[in-house]
Amino acid sequence: MKIAVPKERAPGERRVALVPEIVAKLVKNGHTVTVERGAGTAAGYPDAAYEAAGAVIAPDTRVAYGDADAVVRVAKPADDELDGIPRGAALIGLLAPLGDPRSVERYAERGITALSMDVVPRTTKAQAMDALSSQANIGGYKSVLLAASHLPKFFPMLTTAAGTIAPAKVLVIGAGVAGLQAIATARRLGAVVTAYDTRTVVAEQVKSLGAKFLEIDVGESGEGQGGYAKELSPEAIAKQRAAMVKAIGASDVVITTAAIPGKRAPILVTTEAVAAMAPGSVIVDLAAETGGNVEGTEPGEIVTSANGVTIVGLLNLPSSLAFDASRLYARNVQALLDYITKDGALALDPEDEIVAGTTITRDGEIVHGATRAALTGGAA
Repeated sequence: MKIAVPKERAPGERRVALVPEIVAKLVKNGHTVTVERGAGTAAGYPDAAYEAAGAVIAPDTRVAYGDADAVVRVAKPADDELDGIPRGAALIGLLAPLGDPRSVERYAERGITALSMDVVPRTTKAQAMDALSSQANIGGYKSVLLAASHLPKFFPMLTTAAGTIAPAKVLVIGAGVAGLQAIATARRLGAVVTAYDTRTVVAEQVKSLGAKFLEIDVGESGEGQGGYAKELSPEAIAKQRAAMVKAIGASDVVITTAAIPGKRAPILVTTEAVAAMAPGSVIVDLAAETGGNVEGTEPGEIVTSANGVTIVGLLNLPSSLAFDASRLYARNVQALLDYITKDGALALDPEDEIVAGTTITRDGEIVHGATRAALTGGAA
């Protein structure tokens, strides 16, 4: 199979879809890997490393695509980045079909078989392919470092000759992969951590990391299908917001991670809650990509509220740790390629749960139920 790796061109994207370590394994398995010149440079992987791993370096995207059977990338391609992909080839990446279902129509029109790494079913069998989790881990970790760098306080308790400094109080809203990593990282830095999630089943995981679980009865569960959260009713969200004001106001740092696939992020931290925090406090909004969990978040910006609270809404945090983010993502991609390849060629079984859950377009048709529903406004 011929695999092409183009250079990422989305603003701020430093990651690369395959790293030399994984290229070497794919080449050993009989595949041909063509990497566009400079594709890995921003992530810390020079062309020479790819050549040493057995890759062919192409001067530009069109040459890289050539007669590729599969094009693997990180970010969703712009329209002009689809030019040159052979009809019938597989496009593999974080395509965000639910966030931009119209882009999927373009894949179908061009006869591209699109497989999206961000809708891989969250099952035990597909765990090694779960790119959302691998990248969310990085986002959760980096969110705490950002909070610590902006907070004018120490995270740990310190006893000095000049007196004792109390530890920072951190509230993590959302205990998914990113939230759990944020909890663990904040605890390593010595903070006192409390976490909240609408899915009470995660309480034990929170406690196992040494954090306190904040219990708020909103009258319903946020547990969705496939390990994802689901959207709460307006009434439940209102109860949740009101109950959180006190906990948010008592925190030095708030990290929010709540996201619903294909939906705008729910507002959990209101202007009232921000106003309840002390000047110098910090909020890191990991949901800024989809609008933010915080009233006052400016996606892509760091802003200060009227009462002196810093609100960090930076985007694509995994890209800021591009070396390791690329390594993890490349392993996810390799796991998927290994799963869908038989005798050196793509073998997509539409009856297979993982293939069916990940494939967005095939043979000129949109075959992903949730994406079709997003386009038509109906049910999946």
